Amino acid sequence: MASVAELRDDPVWRAAFAHLVKDARYYDIVGGTLDFACHGLLLEDRDGQRRGVQPFFFVDQDLVATAPGWLRAPIQAVRRIFPRCLRLKMLMVGCAAGEGHLGGAVPAERWGLAVLREVMVKVARAHRAALVVWKDFPAHYREPLGVLEAVGGYVRIPSMPATRLALEYASWDDYLARKLSHAMRKNLRRKFKALAKAAPLEMTVVNALGAHTDEALALYLQTYARSPLQFEKLTRDFLLRLGAEMPERARFFLWRQSGKLVAFSVCLVHDGVIYDEYLGLDYAVALDLHLYFVTFRDILSWALAQGLKTYHSTPLNYDPKLHLGFALAPLDLYVAHPSPALNALLRRILPLIQPTRAEPALRHFENAHEMMPV
Repeated sequence: MASVAELRDDPVWRAAFAHLVKDARYYDIVGGTLDFACHGLLLEDRDGQRRGVQPFFFVDQDLVATAPGWLRAPIQAVRRIFPRCLRLKMLMVGCAAGEGHLGGAVPAERWGLAVLREVMVKVARAHRAALVVWKDFPAHYREPLGVLEAVGGYVRIPSMPATRLALEYASWDDYLARKLSHAMRKNLRRKFKALAKAAPLEMTVVNALGAHTDEALALYLQTYARSPLQFEKLTRDFLLRLGAEMPERARFFLWRQSGKLVAFSVCLVHDGVIYDEYLGLDYAVALDLHLYFVTFRDILSWALAQGLKTYHSTPLNYDPKLHLGFALAPLDLYVAHPSPALNALLRRILPLIQPTRAEPALRHFENAHEMMPV
């Protein structure tokens, strides 16, 4: 067990996520700039050869943050007497600011997962973590991670899914014509027509924010404050390091009106995919100018011009994404208590408070069934 800073020069660590958009550099940036205690667990075989590495972190989490109102109300009453009720310290396996992934090919082998399953529970006990959570692992990990359920006593529940859109279009207008319903096309054209009455918006794309950092962060914090679900909170240092250390992947989109920054988006580009990660809007004008849809239009148009093949977007804002033709990219949580005796209780409680229950729009996506355990 080592901090991500201590692993920085380890060749196994550097190679573990090299094929992913968020490689070892990203984990280092997150661990050094966001409010998480991030670590890595190195795996060695019986000959002492390092075979893989798995990142994890600790966090205090409110278990009922996404629960339905009928359940939150009695919990709030209990918290008047017991403030920490269902607020737990957790050990989370994966990335603090992104999807979870196994650290290289080798840990996906049965022996590697068996080691991780046992060691993570021991680490949780040593650090007095109440739960072990394998956080936001994409659905293609269900087969190898099935050992957690079959042997380790974990409960798998759907997490808030990401979304994706295949970029099969020649242009924005082609996308409108071929992908969207008549009603949605009309809705978007009405929104963008309103822009003609306002001062024009100018978009620029940069690899590093530099002097724009403070302006951009201020817009992000506006959007963060309005989000119903909050987890990682970006910092100035995060934005600066992302541009400085991952310039070939980082893309910062900036929209100005009469010289003033009114919208900002953090994206990553890798292997034909654009990952739309974080958004910041000036809410003094955002709703009147329909800036959410403006940013989507302009990023999609830019991605098409670059020849990218997929648009990947992070969780939340599902209703507009449904009407914009996105599909779900399911993510899973694997949850266990360090005490096996309590896992039976978790199996009853977790389905009631699992995050997707609070998002009615999710059930209307064509591939909504892919979220559910199989």
